[in-house]
Amino acid sequence: MDIATLVGSSWICALALCAVLGDAFLPFIPSGTLVILAVLKTAQIDGAPLLLGLGVAMASFLGDILLLRLARRGAPMVNRRLEHRPKLAASVERVQQALDGRTTRAAAAMVVIARFVPAGRTILDLAIGHSPGHPHRFLRWSALAAMIWAAYIVTLGWLNSHWFDTAWLSLVVSCAAATAVSTAIARVVRRNRRLSLG
Repeated sequence: MDIATLVGSSWICALALCAVLGDAFLPFIPSGTLVILAVLKTAQIDGAPLLLGLGVAMASFLGDILLLRLARRGAPMVNRRLEHRPKLAASVERVQQALDGRTTRAAAAMVVIARFVPAGRTILDLAIGHSPGHPHRFLRWSALAAMIWAAYIVTLGWLNSHWFDTAWLSLVVSCAAATAVSTAIARVVRRNRRLSLG
């Protein structure tokens, strides 16, 4: 592998890690797409997918910790966001109520599932950060969720890089599969919420 390819791969990996860290705050960042792109760029380098997966998990967990702490301390940025977005504030309150009534195992499952739902990670972190209880017990579940999501998204990109001959087709199929999984999980969550309310 030449130097130009290595440098290009390094840049896309750094960008992907920054996106994973930042999408805790800005869920519209296409972090999954960037991670898949980084996997495709580094798939032929020995050990690169594993190292990328570890980096993605760490960036994801760190993003959760930062947002939790900001919410816990009542950061003006977080409070303004909730004040100006009533739907987000209502979602945060709904998740807080759901967490209060859950067993430890069910709450842990909620944390993991939220990682796969669009904006779920942001809402969950804000809900936990604004809860009166101590958030430290959620950190181990957040770490588990980060590892599961990182393994899932990196494996998805890696498998498609080996199944298809062209990088663009691998990217399209990987992103379509990730979107389909997220959409399916979001529908199940919404349906269960409607059933519990009904």
